[in-house]
Amino acid sequence: MKVVILDAGTLGDDMDYSIFDEFGEIKVYESTEPEEVAERIKDAHVVIVNKVRLGRENLGGAQKLRLICLMATGYDNIDLNYCWQMEIGVCNVRGYSTDSVAQLTIAMGLELVIHLGEYAEYCRSGRYSMGKSANCLTPKFHELSGLTWGVIGLGDIGRRVADIASSFGCRVLAARRHAEYPCVDIETLCRNSDIISVHLPLNDETRGIISADLINIMKPGAIFINVARGAVVDEAALVEAIESGKLGGLGVDVYSREPFSLTHPYSRIMRRPNVLFTPHMGWAAYEARVRCFEEVCENIKAYFSGEVRNRVEI
Repeated sequence: MKVVILDAGTLGDDMDYSIFDEFGEIKVYESTEPEEVAERIKDAHVVIVNKVRLGRENLGGAQKLRLICLMATGYDNIDLNYCWQMEIGVCNVRGYSTDSVAQLTIAMGLELVIHLGEYAEYCRSGRYSMGKSANCLTPKFHELSGLTWGVIGLGDIGRRVADIASSFGCRVLAARRHAEYPCVDIETLCRNSDIISVHLPLNDETRGIISADLINIMKPGAIFINVARGAVVDEAALVEAIESGKLGGLGVDVYSREPFSLTHPYSRIMRRPNVLFTPHMGWAAYEARVRCFEEVCENIKAYFSGEVRNRVEI
């Protein structure tokens, strides 16, 4: 069996690919451009990808291909209809990054509420040592306790964020029904939340769901965090809301195009102290990536033994 990994560079340079040796010949590419995909997978039985797009335009010549394994939960980069037509199995990995993404979400919320980076820089720059006051209390910061945290998308990650926020004393609102938290429509959530975090998959229903109109009805000074998919949000509207002072803070780990270009509207605000951009790393704590590798191995074993496991098309 031949296994091809197309974008190992997105998985970190500290992973052990020998875990796949039991399946046969393993070919690992750090990155693969769109025009290189077809040639690299033409003899593959299994293709492992994270972000590379696979569909009609590059799968047609892969006559031996039986299985596509995603090193991810989301599968919006795979043309599922074409894979069904060609009888190519598709498996994702679920639940491996729940703690990792929830951790980043809460960290962003804490940073944007406490302004920890600004206080640390005040000391790092020497201003504290050169000053006469025993403390510095600017910018003003708040306690999480008593704030309302709105969670849009209450899957595994959203529930974990809700639980942690609740443990800090936040009132939690959910835009999806859940026994433990009040469920409201998305407009009510946006109007009443001090912090809003998004945890939605990207599909036809969710694309652009956080529109300019929704951003405009958010509370003045609200903090918005997107760790889901860039395209679920009107990114230009977020920039305008930060520039106008409508939003008090912005944390983003995902982008409609990754990496976003230097001409993207986000580039206008990236140096603001109330803005946090991170390079789509929330899913990738070391422990989460190890779990992901192990799950992909189990998916391959299950598929070729006739077991249905993590099949996104079934």
